[in-house]
Amino acid sequence: MSDYYKRDDLKRFSEIGKFGPELANKFFDYYNQATGTDSALNQREKALIALAIAHSKQCPYCIEAFSERCLETGCSPEQMMEAVHVAAAMDAGVTLVHGVQMQNHLKKLGA
Repeated sequence: MSDYYKRDDLKRFSEIGKFGPELANKFFDYYNQATGTDSALNQREKALIALAIAHSKQCPYCIEAFSERCLETGCSPEQMMEAVHVAAAMDAGVTLVHGVQMQNHLKKLGA
């Protein structure tokens, strides 16, 4: 796995538009507006959300980028770790609540 994710590839993120610049430009406009501006949520809050999602989705590029962004926006390591725990708890809850779906199906099967 260490050969698959290359740290320098994150620096090449802008190259996603190489073969489709129009869509890439639209994405970057959207991405920068959603993550890089203060609005109803400030950039610090957005960075913590992004860091939590990066862990939930297991994206090493995003983990590194948003760890740095969190520090830049004034987050403490304790706040960052708490955000990771919130993501982990949510992932567990989302998985476990689907156990009700299984129970419903088992009931239909007479089990």
